[in-house]
Amino acid sequence: MAVPSAERLREVFDRAGQDGVGIEEELMVLDPETLDLAPRADELLASLAGDSRFKPELVAAQVEQVTTPVATVAAAAAQLEAGRRRLGEAAGGKLLLAGAGAHPFAAESGVLNTAERYRHTREEYACVARRQLVFGLHVHVRVRGAERAVAVYNGMRSYLPEVAALAANAPFYSGRDTGLASIRPKVSELLPRQGVPPAFADLEDLARALSFTARARAHASPRTWWWELRLHPFHGTVEVRVADQQSTVGETAAVAAFTHSLVAHLAARHDGGEPVPIHSTWRIEENRWSACRHGLDGTLADLETGERRPARDRLRELLSELEPTAAGIGCSAELAAALRLTETGGAERQRSVAVERGVQGLARWLAERFSA
Repeated sequence: MAVPSAERLREVFDRAGQDGVGIEEELMVLDPETLDLAPRADELLASLAGDSRFKPELVAAQVEQVTTPVATVAAAAAQLEAGRRRLGEAAGGKLLLAGAGAHPFAAESGVLNTAERYRHTREEYACVARRQLVFGLHVHVRVRGAERAVAVYNGMRSYLPEVAALAANAPFYSGRDTGLASIRPKVSELLPRQGVPPAFADLEDLARALSFTARARAHASPRTWWWELRLHPFHGTVEVRVADQQSTVGETAAVAAFTHSLVAHLAARHDGGEPVPIHSTWRIEENRWSACRHGLDGTLADLETGERRPARDRLRELLSELEPTAAGIGCSAELAAALRLTETGGAERQRSVAVERGVQGLARWLAERFSA
């Protein structure tokens, strides 16, 4: 894949078009008997007769569902709901599907997709690639205007831990409770270009970084910029990749509404002439660890003063602040659902189920919630 020039990036972000949102869900394919990951995504996709909503991924037990760009999170959620129904029909009881940041008891190393497009990743990253049995939720928000998009991206870096804490949904790994709210970030870090991304002065700065990566690492491309946030060089979106995959469409919509509202809020601040702060990566990473370890039960520090506050309090205050923005972009109901998520997050729910049913029962519960 060619590395885009600064001029090409500017064309992508300056082109005409409506602001909107798109969502990508990375979903587990399960064996209906064992409830383990089933490396049969290709079989499932073949039965869907080329339906463009569904795509393969590196992991052979993973299928990606994508929406088209739409104006509101509600419209995207409707597409996801229909897509989950279609996946269930195609599976026909021969396979099950589920959503979470990681499978509760699958082995740490799994089977990869044998397609040619993944050959370099398989060969270059070897056993590390086979450990990428994790599942993320990606939210694309169209931000028109090159300067505007860069400012929003830089500002959004600071809020990645808040999104991660709300969406933490992977406490179990390889059959045990990790003690973390989400193991997914730590597994992902085995690959390069992960975690909090660098800030950029402008699109020229981004183009130079992309070019350096391509020169320094064979086969590196914009697609292998696996940061938790990126400026998508072809869609012209701010792509937020930090969230764990959610178990239900309602939870996906809640996290997406929080993300969409944050991006729109930052864009409005930029439009009003208010400088959007750019915080040091290491400061953001202090909050990132708390979100990974404790999720909603952790603390989040003020990035200027270091003052700590309970994550739930921080999120509730932020969600309240975002209510007018959410109303303006048509996702008030979904933002209200995000507020409800602060009461009991995905990691807490999984632990509660595992106490009663064990990790295999938890996998069954996740499959049962897939179409809820």
